[in-house]
Formats: sequence, C-alpha cells, structure tokens
Amino acid sequence: MSENLPPYNETQTLETAEQHIQLAVDLIYLLESNEMPAETVLKALDIVAADFTKKLAPN
Repeated sequence: MSENLPPYNETQTLETAEQHIQLAVDLIYLLESNEMPAETVLKALDIVAADFTKKLAPN
C-alpha cells in the first residue's frame, strides 16, 4: 500500500471523503465505463499531471 494514502476508515463514505478522493473515483469510473485501455489512460494522465504541475509553479 502506498505510504501517501490516509489510513482506511470503514465508516467513511464517498460523500464524506476528501475532494481529491472523490475526483479520483469519478475519473476511474469515467475511464472504466468508456473502456479506455490502461496504457492509454496512463499516457493521458502523464500529460494531465505535467499540465497541472506547471500550474503549481510560480510565474
């Protein structure tokens, strides 16, 4: 298990989960429901991560 993940809480629901977890679940659902190949998804996520990382950098 990744060290970056918070401890599992059996009583937590998606509605009470942190926003980034809700977004991750929504994205997974969207990609899986469209039957996107895993390799394609990972390549696209690399591009998305690079784009949002640039937005974090100071101007």
